Amino acid sequence: MTDPTQTPSRAAAAAPADDEIDLGRLFGLLLDHKWLIILVTALFAVVGAAYAILAAPVYQGDALVQVEQRSSLSPLGDLGDVFGQETESSTSAEVQILQSRMVLGQVVDRVELDTVVRPRALPIIGDFVLRRQIPRPDVMAGKPYIWGGERIEVGRFGVSDALRDTPIFLTSTGDGGYRLRIEDRQLGTGEVGQLTRADNGAITLRVAELTAPEGAEFILTKRTRSTAIRALSNRLSVNEVGGGRSASTGMLRLTLTGTDRDEIRASLDAVTETFLTQNVERQSAEAEQSLDFLEEQAPELRAQLSVAEDSLNDYRVQQDSVDLSSEAQAVIQQFIEVERQLNELEFQEAELAQRFTPNHPSYQSLLRQKRQLQTQRAELNERVSQLPAAQQEIVSRTRDVEVTQAIYVNVLNKMQELQVARAGTVGNVRIIDEALVGSEPIEPKKPLIVVLATLLGGMLAVGIVLVRGLLNRGVESPEQIEDAGMPVYATVPLSDDQNKLTRRVKHKRDRHASQVATAVLAERAPADNSIEALRGLRTSLHFAMLEATDNRLVITGPSPSVGKSFVSINLGAVCAQAGQRVLVVDADMRKGHIHNAFGGRSKEGLSELLTGKLGLNDVIRSSNMEGFHYIARGESPPNPSELLMNARFSEFMEAVSQQYDLIIIDTPPILAVTDAAIIGHQCGTTLMVARFQQNPVRELQIATRRLENAGVTVKGVILNAMERKAATYYGYGYYNYSYK
Repeated sequence: MTDPTQTPSRAAAAAPADDEIDLGRLFGLLLDHKWLIILVTALFAVVGAAYAILAAPVYQGDALVQVEQRSSLSPLGDLGDVFGQETESSTSAEVQILQSRMVLGQVVDRVELDTVVRPRALPIIGDFVLRRQIPRPDVMAGKPYIWGGERIEVGRFGVSDALRDTPIFLTSTGDGGYRLRIEDRQLGTGEVGQLTRADNGAITLRVAELTAPEGAEFILTKRTRSTAIRALSNRLSVNEVGGGRSASTGMLRLTLTGTDRDEIRASLDAVTETFLTQNVERQSAEAEQSLDFLEEQAPELRAQLSVAEDSLNDYRVQQDSVDLSSEAQAVIQQFIEVERQLNELEFQEAELAQRFTPNHPSYQSLLRQKRQLQTQRAELNERVSQLPAAQQEIVSRTRDVEVTQAIYVNVLNKMQELQVARAGTVGNVRIIDEALVGSEPIEPKKPLIVVLATLLGGMLAVGIVLVRGLLNRGVESPEQIEDAGMPVYATVPLSDDQNKLTRRVKHKRDRHASQVATAVLAERAPADNSIEALRGLRTSLHFAMLEATDNRLVITGPSPSVGKSFVSINLGAVCAQAGQRVLVVDADMRKGHIHNAFGGRSKEGLSELLTGKLGLNDVIRSSNMEGFHYIARGESPPNPSELLMNARFSEFMEAVSQQYDLIIIDTPPILAVTDAAIIGHQCGTTLMVARFQQNPVRELQIATRRLENAGVTVKGVILNAMERKAATYYGYGYYNYSYK
């Protein structure tokens, strides 16, 4: 004989309050759902591994350039003074130049980064197929997707501004030809190696090579220049190598990332070469401007010199000969020197005016020097005016010739110096390391992705389990019910055999399917643990009903699907097995399903009895067990509560009480309808069924209070479908014994 009993561990601590977190219970929840956690974690690990394998590898290339302090070298030495510029260069400014649209725009044009040619790849695994060069299977013949060994090389591709950033589909015809379309609009056809103009000349295309079967498609896009520059800028980073906060090494490391190693190398080389070229052009720009200015002044000075020489010669011829005194010759020499210095200042002022405003200190210093020389020239003019008239004229004309000649010679010398300086300009930037692309991708980091995905899956699964456990406040131990002031008459364990005897039934008016018993467990498996627990309940009821006024027992619950019908049927069966005459009444005239356990039908039951359509003997049905009878719910009436309040129900209760030792009435849930309260008035004993981890203690208290407000006293609670779980074991110390 099997006699399992279930006893709460009195040595265990009281159940924690609702606002406290029981770490033991949480640990038990994790143990209960260990297979779910393992499954979710494994699933995330597999997804992470799949992503790591399928993701396109990202490569990185780098180059090293140096920004030097000296800007040029020349056979004449350091000509920094010729340019009037500082020799030190700001490294941060060079970094900004490297990342400017001026430099990157030229790179886009040189490498044609605005032209994007993409194969139409398979969803998800397309890049993997192309990287692994997997050949096209026969079943994919005629499909537009590109497989390994299929490629295209575009020699020339141009579109109008309106079609930039617009995908153009190129479909191979399999014979060296192709078709062009934009979405569903056909644009025309073309041949490999020939220049094709489509869409009224808006598209110009020459395909150099096309290796693809008929139907294979490539996507051609001509991006706007700004879009291509922005895309290149997002992949390029420039950082100074070495140095501290105050020291600058001038060494710049250029790093470029991408999925195409050849494109990375070509783009990075183009960046460094373009940067070097513009630097040289920038260094020689001032020399070019100064040289252009002097080349404009030289012919004018030569003409002025010729005019001055002719004037002096004509005057000498007119006057035969005029001898200059030593004083006059000294004045002329001073005039030449002053005019030479003024001319030098004029040249420097022209250069300063390109770089500074007149308020700059250097500009102000030059103007002060210029004013001093002009004052000296005025004093010399005053001295000349004191000479004889003939002397004054010859001095004036001689001065014009000498000064103009000196200025002209100085301009010619400057032109030669600038030409030499321009030819010797090499810039202050040099390429130290050309572009080098690593053979191994930097992304994705496959081991890291798998580890992170696994950790994410584990944390997500644990989080879901813990959140569900914290949100689920259903009863998990008898102590919780007893602490609320309600006695527990029995704890009925969940029966695997009962689950085999149930099926799910969904009526048209029901939102959710309900489980319906198709047999009586006490008859099919009398040694089941749950039946043994009901035998214990039978003993407890024997003493509880001794004080009752009648032999009627109401089985109710706070909500549907708590196992009221299971308890009613099998409690009646074990009582009948003990020799009692038992009648089970299905008083849930809305959704009762007790008749299914006996293989009967719902019609001709309680509702027909209460409406007077059938008599008592017509509705009582027998079972396969001696002394065990039942009454089905009958046809669903529109007013079950009113029928229960009818005098016929009281007469029915009195009549069956005389015929049977025990009447068990299965009622609807009290929180849903008032039927249980109405029936409770006719019965001396009422028990409430709560389901493990489904009904919170608060819900039981509300249901009990509702019955008490109607004048019905609840004797106690039956905790149904109790499971041995780690959460309840660690949380409340609940255990059960099995004696065989």
